[in-house]
This record gives sequence, C-alpha cells and structure tokens, in this order.
Amino acid sequence: MFRIHVERTLAKDIDSVFDAISDHARYERFPGVDKSVLVEEGAEEKNGAGALRIIGAGPLELYERITRFERPSLMHYRIEKSSPFSVRHDKGEILLQPEGERTRVTWISEGRVPVPVLGRVLDRFAERTFIRAFNSLLKAVERL
Repeated sequence: MFRIHVERTLAKDIDSVFDAISDHARYERFPGVDKSVLVEEGAEEKNGAGALRIIGAGPLELYERITRFERPSLMHYRIEKSSPFSVRHDKGEILLQPEGERTRVTWISEGRVPVPVLGRVLDRFAERTFIRAFNSLLKAVERL
C-alpha cells in the first residue's frame, strides 16, 4: 500500500491556490506533467464534482474523477483508470487552509498497485515519485 502525505504552506492566497490546483486542463504547466485533459465537466462547475481529468507524466497516465469539490478549501479525487499499470486508489484529498495571506495545503493519496510479486516495490516507488511530484507541483503553484 502507498500512503502519500504532503504538507506545505504557500505564499499565495487560498483562492489563487485552489484555482490553480482545480484547473484540470492546465496541469501541463507544472513540472513533469506532459498531458492534462478535462475529459468530462463537473455537474455544477466545469472543474467540480463529477469532472474527469487525464493527467500524464511520461508513460504514466491517470484518469481521475473529482468526487468532492468545496471551493476554495477541499477537493477529493479517485483514480478510476491508469496505465501502464493498474492502481487501486482508496483516497485522494487536497485540503487548503488560509493562514493570513498564505495557504496551508495538505495533499493525501492512498492506494495500492495490485501486481503480484512486484506490487509492494511499485507501491514504494509510487510513494517516492508522487511525494516529489506533489511538492514540485505546489512549488510551481506558488510561483504562478
């Protein structure tokens, strides 16, 4: 099982941070992201609950469904499909809290790679890779 927990305080207001992380079609502006497509719009907001996005980084492609969307403080998502290997995703949560003119971001992702024998190795690889990716993305958001 992989468990990713990244916390970072950004020198940006909560609305700007939320707008950046919920703009699914523009993730390509972040380091390491090669593809970002909004496949389906959300029910009440374009990028809101129900939206389906594709995020690609190298050979990895994730189809992520937005399952909860509370502007400007909370977004939940679930990986519905992935390639080149399958991911069983239990939790995807991004929580934003204002701290004066700054914003504290807590990003949690949990799941597992259900591959016989190599699953645990891939879980550890996913943890390391996504911790770096989430931190890199948040640094980029701060520079926008």
